[in-house]
Amino acid sequence: MKKITALLFLLILMLLAPNVLLVAKTKMNKPEISDVIPVTTIADAKMELASPSAVLIEGSTGTVIFEKNKDEKLRPASVTKVMTLLLIFEALKDGTINLMDDVNVTEHAASMGGSQVYLEPYEVQNVDTLIKCISIASANDASVAMAEHIAGSHEEFVARMNERAKELGMNNTNFVNCTGLDADNHYTTAYDIALMSRELIRNFPQVSNYATVWMDTFVHTTKKGRSEFGLTNTNKLIKSYKGITGLKTGSTSIAKYCLSATAKRNNMDLIAVIMAAPDTKTRFMEASKLLNYGFANYSVYVDDHKDVTLEPVRITKGVSDYVYGNIRGDFSYLCTKGMAAENIRKEVVLLDKVPAPITTNDKIGDIIYYYENEKIGNVDILAKENVDKAGYKNNFNKSLKKYFLSYN
Repeated sequence: MKKITALLFLLILMLLAPNVLLVAKTKMNKPEISDVIPVTTIADAKMELASPSAVLIEGSTGTVIFEKNKDEKLRPASVTKVMTLLLIFEALKDGTINLMDDVNVTEHAASMGGSQVYLEPYEVQNVDTLIKCISIASANDASVAMAEHIAGSHEEFVARMNERAKELGMNNTNFVNCTGLDADNHYTTAYDIALMSRELIRNFPQVSNYATVWMDTFVHTTKKGRSEFGLTNTNKLIKSYKGITGLKTGSTSIAKYCLSATAKRNNMDLIAVIMAAPDTKTRFMEASKLLNYGFANYSVYVDDHKDVTLEPVRITKGVSDYVYGNIRGDFSYLCTKGMAAENIRKEVVLLDKVPAPITTNDKIGDIIYYYENEKIGNVDILAKENVDKAGYKNNFNKSLKKYFLSYN
């Protein structure tokens, strides 16, 4: 009888004053995290380069290790094709195209001058072959054929190149074509090239399977019959530099000699960009000089969080009482020579409570990293699942459940 009386009393309270049983709004103790920007480390000023513009960055952090006029707007020549390849590999990833898809070469694509593999109008090649032609032989005709295949027209593809450039923070870039042939208003910078090279080599390391091939062939099949065509890579570093992973050369009489050189050693990716070098020997020599400096003086600390177990965070006014978190990606930090990785420590900071509703994109904490006593970065902890805000019925059911559990 007492249980029935108590239940009736609880029901009356819910009807007359539904807010009485709701959890009171609490102040969240948010982690006080200031954005930590990786320190830009400039190499010794005595490192002199003949090239008017250059930059060296580390791939996982994007830290600039060395720069010389990195934001000067210059013509990139065929290094433009780094963006062309990036859009191709992104289309492969999202399933828009497949490696074995047939590509019909248009008259426009076949008419490209400069470096080419002499594709003929109405010739059919697959995507894999055309990537090989672009990466190894810097083929302008293959580039335009792929642009038209992906976007429907060369113009639309170039518009997508510029849109992607903005997304990557390439603030001093404007593309007019996908080939790098000299054109008015077609320009970029050493730093912007490094940004798109970093995006390509880190997200699609398989590009190295094409970019590091020294010589290869493919077969033209046209109305005239079948003929083999030889491809030779213009990036001499792939034969001489330890750990080279790519990426793209470029040269015209106006742009002079350009290069985006990528290499990997001890799990560290470096990207060296040289623009407007006076000759081809200089661009390779100075790119090697930058890469050598980076590998000799820096290393990368990487934490994959495998040793972290996250406690749940309490939810107020939600259909669930707790939510678990996911750590958003690995943490990387560029260490200078002499820094000891064992002096890096981390602290997991979770919110005390969060109000519903919650989505999987909501931040519920951080992992904060310190070198000795200095903050060097942080990684977000995000809610693992969506949690809806509790309605009247949810609160009533939860209250009944708590009542009977406490009564028993």
